[in-house]
Amino acid sequence: MRGTDVARWVLRAVIGGTMIAHGVRHARTLDGTAGWFSSIGFREPRLQAVASAVVEVGAGAALVAGAATPLAASAVVGTMGVAARTVHLPNGFFVLNEGYEFVLNLGAASVALAALGPGRFSVDRALGLDGRLSGAQRAALAAGLGLAAAAAQLAVFWRRPDDSN
Repeated sequence: MRGTDVARWVLRAVIGGTMIAHGVRHARTLDGTAGWFSSIGFREPRLQAVASAVVEVGAGAALVAGAATPLAASAVVGTMGVAARTVHLPNGFFVLNEGYEFVLNLGAASVALAALGPGRFSVDRALGLDGRLSGAQRAALAAGLGLAAAAAQLAVFWRRPDDSN
């Protein structure tokens, strides 16, 4: 096994595992998650809670398996983009202050993983899908689709909460 295969596997396991953990937490506490989504300005908070659980678990599992890797990476980018805009950007960079450090790193690592491809031990490789796009194309797909999905979700469902109360 080459070092790049190990690196790809580590990225898949860590990013995917992190997303699965977040999604499972949201699913186990749907009412609390919905309340939190409402408090940060989302309309249809129950729908947002369910969608976040499904997307996070699904994208995480796909990354761990190396299945549809650029699309799974785009789901992570989109999720992190929404989190950054709605919660973390006003708090600065450092995660210690609820800043965007963590979500930026997960999003960037997902784009890097898309660019690298899932590696030898992946569903994409087994199906012959890993070579259909160049690394730059996979990265652009992950970043572009993810950011477009985040922008659409924010435009349709989110309004900055009124802090004047």
